[in-house]
Amino acid sequence: MTVVYEDNHIIIVNKTVSEIVQGDKTGDRPLSETLKLWLKQKYDKPGNVFVGVTHRLDRPVSGLVIFAKTGKALARLNDMFRNGEVKKTSWAVVKNSPPAEEAVLKHYLVRNEKMNKSVAWDTVKPKAKEAVLHYKVIAHSQNYHLLEVDLKTGRHHQIRCQLAKIGSPIKGDLKYGFSRSNPDGGISLHARRVRFVHPVSKQLIDITAPVPDDNLWRAFEAGLSEE
Repeated sequence: MTVVYEDNHIIIVNKTVSEIVQGDKTGDRPLSETLKLWLKQKYDKPGNVFVGVTHRLDRPVSGLVIFAKTGKALARLNDMFRNGEVKKTSWAVVKNSPPAEEAVLKHYLVRNEKMNKSVAWDTVKPKAKEAVLHYKVIAHSQNYHLLEVDLKTGRHHQIRCQLAKIGSPIKGDLKYGFSRSNPDGGISLHARRVRFVHPVSKQLIDITAPVPDDNLWRAFEAGLSEE
C-alpha cells in the first residue's frame, strides 16, 4: 500500500492486488491493521490507534481505499457511501470489446455466499439487488481495451459481474470467465479515482491513484496522457 492522502480524520491508500482491506478467513493481516501500525509508528502513539473501514475493495483489485481515523468521520462516511455521495471511478482492462463504446448497465445481482460470487440477471429475481454502472471505452491496445467505469450502486463484485455478463470479463478474472490468470494473481481492475465532500472539513476531496506497476497499465496511462 501507499498512503496518497491523510489528514486528522481520514486516510486514503492505494492498495496492491495482494492486500486485503479487512480481516478474512485467510488470517492475513488486513490493511486496517497495517495502517494502525503505520500511524502508531509515524506519530509515536502510546495507546490504541483508531482506523475505521468505510468500504471494501476485492483482494485481486488494486486502487483507492478510504479509511476513517476518527469515529465521527467513520459514521459520516458510512452514511455518505450509503447515500451514494462518494463518487468512485475505476479502470478495467478487457480483451473482448463491449457491444457499445459507452453504455449504462442495469442488472439484478444475486450473491452466492458459498462460492463468493455474484450472478447478473436481466430481470428481477428473488433476493436480487439492483446494480447500475456507466462504462466508456477510453483506450485500445493491440489486444485489450480500457474501460472507465462509474459505479452508481455498490454491489458485491459488481463491476466484475456486470462486465462478464455483457461478454467482456476483466483480464485475469478466472472467477468471471477470463481465460487465464494474471502473473501477480490479481485482476486488471483498478479503483482509479474518488471524489467526495470531506465528512468534517466539507472540502472537496478528489484523488487519482497511479496505475499498478505493469507494462500494459503504464502503456494505457501514457497513451491517455499524450492525448
